[in-house]
Amino acid sequence: MSYFVYLLVTKGKNNKLTSYVGYTNNLVKRVNLHNNSKGAKFTKGRFWKLAYFKKYVSKNLALKEEYKLKTNNNLRSRIKKKFLKNENSSFTSI
Repeated sequence: MSYFVYLLVTKGKNNKLTSYVGYTNNLVKRVNLHNNSKGAKFTKGRFWKLAYFKKYVSKNLALKEEYKLKTNNNLRSRIKKKFLKNENSSFTSI
């Protein structure tokens, strides 16, 4: 079975990005649960977008990487900046 570590983002007050990190064995279902206010308490009432995910072959590896991502604010910040850059470029019209 495969496991995923993921980072979700949402725009809060003043268009500041808020992020949430988690792990799951069913990424699509988990993101949908978060967006339907049935995920973690922190994610309720907000619309979340998937900014990053990575697949792992074991739950143990996924949990270790989830912890690293949760505690490494520099890495989370870089992922959020990259997400913003990609999101803005995809909405640019020519």
